Amino acid sequence: MKLSGKVAIVTGAASGMGKAIAELFAAEGAKVIVSDLRVEAAQTVVAGIEAKGGTAIAVAANVANEEDVAQMIDTAVKEYGTVDILINNAGIMDNFVPAGDLTDELWERVFAINTTGVMRTTRKVLPIFTERKSGVIVNIASAGGLNGSRAGAAYTASKHAVVGFTKNVGFQYANLGIRCNAIAPGGVSTNIGTTINAPNPFGMERAMVGMGLNPRAGEPEEIAKVALFLASDDASFVNGTVVTADAGWTAY
Repeated sequence: MKLSGKVAIVTGAASGMGKAIAELFAAEGAKVIVSDLRVEAAQTVVAGIEAKGGTAIAVAANVANEEDVAQMIDTAVKEYGTVDILINNAGIMDNFVPAGDLTDELWERVFAINTTGVMRTTRKVLPIFTERKSGVIVNIASAGGLNGSRAGAAYTASKHAVVGFTKNVGFQYANLGIRCNAIAPGGVSTNIGTTINAPNPFGMERAMVGMGLNPRAGEPEEIAKVALFLASDDASFVNGTVVTADAGWTAY
């Protein structure tokens, strides 16, 4: 098993890509902290993992709340002794709102979850990783972090920021045995669409221009396999980069 004896935290793990990552990591031998705002759904994921012989616990955490982030990581250390792998998966969409219609509230909410949350979880695990001279961080970015119009302005900017943060952490901590990479998924069949409630017509029309080029939607399990590769020793020489998983969508 590729993650035998490892302790992994997965944020936004109650559904979608986070759930698939948590389940795969547990099947590969990791003890998994299934973190999500919706703790009941996270507990359901844990029950499924345990039914298959895996080890996991559910932790209620809003990654936009620094106290929740601290408690999530402290719980991992208390329950399992350490943290080896951090998967920053939690994220929301932005209703395709273009720059001219952006409110400060929307901008700040999207950044709080998609970007600041990634920074805070990373900041909290780095002392653990640097002390042991080992650790892996995998951030879920997006094709929207590589291109200009796969979503609205706030989401696009937040995911570009995650890409830059990933590269910075990867390089700066490379000599301390720490790796930090990102995955840029294309369209994946998850429930992130539930965070879209009143799409901006202009912004959505512009973002949809490139959709016709998309070969197909991906499945959460396909992204989980990329995360497993990056989290495992198979990717020991991969650091500070972004792996695009989109069936070739952004290659055009």
